[in-house]
Amino acid sequence: MKNILKKILNKKKTKAVKKKTKILKKVAKTKKVSKLVKVKKVAKPLIKKKAIKNSKKKEKIEINSDPLRIPKNNEQKPEIKKVKKQETEKKNFKAKDYVVYPKHGVGQITETKKINIGGIDVETYILKFEKDKANGMVPVNKQSHLRPLATINQINKCVSILKSKPKIKRSMWSRRAQEYEAKISSGKIYDLAEVVRDLNKGDDIMIDQSYSERQLFEKAYERLLTEFHIVMGSSFEDAQKKLDKALKRNLEKQIQKVEEKTSDEEIINQEVAE
Repeated sequence: MKNILKKILNKKKTKAVKKKTKILKKVAKTKKVSKLVKVKKVAKPLIKKKAIKNSKKKEKIEINSDPLRIPKNNEQKPEIKKVKKQETEKKNFKAKDYVVYPKHGVGQITETKKINIGGIDVETYILKFEKDKANGMVPVNKQSHLRPLATINQINKCVSILKSKPKIKRSMWSRRAQEYEAKISSGKIYDLAEVVRDLNKGDDIMIDQSYSERQLFEKAYERLLTEFHIVMGSSFEDAQKKLDKALKRNLEKQIQKVEEKTSDEEIINQEVAE
């Protein structure tokens, strides 16, 4: 009997254990399913967050590439090297020398002076322009912008240019005006002579001349005249006569002056003879 009871009890225990294992397996399966569901639910916002981060990174790259962006304090700034001394050059001009500065014309060097600009000692030429009644400064290391006065041979060549026929292009006046302005601002004496020759209207009043044409002509004419006057070493009037004679300007006035002088001399001679 005892053996029979033991067998019955063992069977019941095995059945209970099997039930428990089945229940535990079901619970484990449900837990796994719930975990998978949670993972799927959580994965979507994580992907969104990654996409937002990537978009922010792209925006940052675009901001960094923008040249108009104001730099932050954390960013590295380029190093600025301070120059304490100016580059030295040998002086080509002296005080009281006449030079041509393309933007203003003929000027005279009054002195060389050291001027402190931004903590740097800069050696400069002080120029005086009598016509404009103005002073200017040109650093010695930029003296290549200045040129010495023309020689007598160059003046004679300018006279031959003035006597030659004008070369007027058929292009628009605005384009020609730019070309004339560039020639004047170049400071080259032959270019000035060409501008004066091409814009010269002589004594012909019937030919219309615009205000801009007259302005350019007078600018080039005056610069050429001042250089003629200084190089020739003659009076201003004599230099103007030579220039006008080459251009065939004011010939009637010059003939009248010559005739008046000769008539005055004849009257004086007659009075002396009497």
